[in-house]
Amino acid sequence: MAPLLKIRAEREQMSAIERRIADFILDNAHLLRDYSSQQLANALGISQSSVVKFSQKLGFKGYPDLKYSVGSAVALAGNGDATDWPPEEQPGGYLLAADTLRRAKSAAEEETMAANPQADVEAVIALVDNAPKVFIYGLGDDGLYAREFAMRLSLLGILTVQHADPILMTANLSAARPGDVLLVFSEFGKLPQLWQLSRQFQEVGGKVVSITRHTANPLRAHADAALAICAHDRQPQIAQLLYRCSLQYLLDFVFVLLCQSNPDRQRQLALNQERIQHLIDN
Repeated sequence: MAPLLKIRAEREQMSAIERRIADFILDNAHLLRDYSSQQLANALGISQSSVVKFSQKLGFKGYPDLKYSVGSAVALAGNGDATDWPPEEQPGGYLLAADTLRRAKSAAEEETMAANPQADVEAVIALVDNAPKVFIYGLGDDGLYAREFAMRLSLLGILTVQHADPILMTANLSAARPGDVLLVFSEFGKLPQLWQLSRQFQEVGGKVVSITRHTANPLRAHADAALAICAHDRQPQIAQLLYRCSLQYLLDFVFVLLCQSNPDRQRQLALNQERIQHLIDN
């Protein structure tokens, strides 16, 4: 896993001092090559040993290995791991902004794919493909993606139960049986009602798959399987856009794999599309 991605993913589980180091590296990745461990410690007002221990906790032999790894990642990205948005008044800013957004989306999608190993994605595919029923739940913006994905699964002939209301979804959990799957869409994975639904579902023998940001969160920690979304930018509105495009990209990929893994799903999809087209034409 790329070092900056690993730091972001584990930040919420770090101590206060470790978070200070993590934030400095994330904000100044392109400058880290100029800092020794002692200089970094002086800049943050901490001990040099804290910097060394931080590096080792991430799986590096020491700070030099961490610095080299971060430097390589920055060089590969070519933009300091941060999106440099052009000023509105800059000549050609319109086209430059369009290209910047395109590159930011592409980078977020690539990072999302890197954060989801093939084995993890295939495990989710197997759970969904073999489930007697798939329950799908999401609130707010997450609910929009949950509903759209539920529709796609239905077109494949997968029996789905989808709600954006926690009370209705709780009532529907009475129909859950061992082997059923619950997909929970939650960007940050911190809403208490989501944990309650997940625990109730697991108590009857169901499997929970979380779809959240690639950060430490309670929902992801207690799920049987997880899909992680990477989307980072200093501007909150841009970070939200990157999250949405990365989420859609990953869901599209899962849908394609579901089609490829089961020929019956492809036949059912073609049949349902033909029926829908017939209704439209008439």
